Amino acid sequence: MAFDFVVLGATGMQGKIVSRDLLEKGYSVLMCGRDKGRIEKILKKYKKTEFEYFNAENVEEMAEILKNSGSDIVINCVEGDWNLNILNACVMAEVHSIDLGSELWMTKKQFKMDKQLKEKNLLHITGAGSVPGIGNVMLKYAAEKFDKLDTIEVGFAWSSNMKEFVVPFSIESIMWEFTQPAPFINKCKFMTKTPMHTVSNEYYKEIGKEETFFVVHPEPYTFYKYFKHQGVKNIRFYAGFPHHSFEKIKTLIELGFSSYKEIDFQGMKIAPAEFLTAVLKQLKMPEGYKEKENLWVDVYGTKNGKKKKILMECLVPTLKGWEDAGCNVDTGLPASIMAQMIKDGTIKERGCFAPEGIVPPEPFFAELRKKKMKVFNNGKIIN
Repeated sequence: MAFDFVVLGATGMQGKIVSRDLLEKGYSVLMCGRDKGRIEKILKKYKKTEFEYFNAENVEEMAEILKNSGSDIVINCVEGDWNLNILNACVMAEVHSIDLGSELWMTKKQFKMDKQLKEKNLLHITGAGSVPGIGNVMLKYAAEKFDKLDTIEVGFAWSSNMKEFVVPFSIESIMWEFTQPAPFINKCKFMTKTPMHTVSNEYYKEIGKEETFFVVHPEPYTFYKYFKHQGVKNIRFYAGFPHHSFEKIKTLIELGFSSYKEIDFQGMKIAPAEFLTAVLKQLKMPEGYKEKENLWVDVYGTKNGKKKKILMECLVPTLKGWEDAGCNVDTGLPASIMAQMIKDGTIKERGCFAPEGIVPPEPFFAELRKKKMKVFNNGKIIN
């Protein structure tokens, strides 16, 4: 079978979301991952799908799988930062690709492949999820309403109907964000701060007050890349967590579970972070558990010489029939939407882009609304 799409990391949460959405729309999907048992229900339910094991460390092996798939679009949902390896495999296989975001140094290397991608008539979009992803497209929409930009603040905040710890998105990514120096731009200069030294309590629409802090994200780099011509001087990224989840994650970090330094355990070498990831995958979501999230971008600047401010928000509920994903649908579904936009020719450009450089806001927002995600401009729904 020649597939419409290949999803890498298809056995993880985001890979399952992307695959299911594409399959429900009638596309064929080759699901690639390491743990087939986690997607047996999907493989049995949908006819237009198959599974293949793959190894993100082996670029040549991945390229061969992609060539044999018959697909020309790859959606990378792999946990851990294998995005550069996977992009190289996609270039070797001559297929378009999307990922959910990379570490800053890797994002820069991806952009350096722009010329190579153009020469091969290929497109890569990095950061095609929630933030980065939805937030980037909201900024694109807002920035067009300014003559000059001064400050951009962006972030997310989420809450749940139960004060129960449920693994948010990827525990590996969350641990990284809690512990690594967070980049931001102040007066056009890149700087960093320790996340836990920036904690404050902030209020968010439909979420309430939450612990909020700087985290490491690629947006300061990509926002500056695309909007420095409009004069932007300050860019900051924030994460907001409900108190019970914030405290649990802090405790795990304090106990050493964020470390990738291997320790001896009964004659075996084991990294605490990898062990924690494996353990948490066994946790079941409490019955009746629901989440909601606010993705937001606050933009300050001028229009016709007058000061102007726009607050963009995307409110994300738990979808009926997708309860096991919580508000994580706002990461997998945007990637599915962008991949479909490449497939149907809505996005035609070639090279390496972040979403704010290439994704048309209105049709993208329209697709989000079909999944109950409302986009607001200064409190007014625009989709």
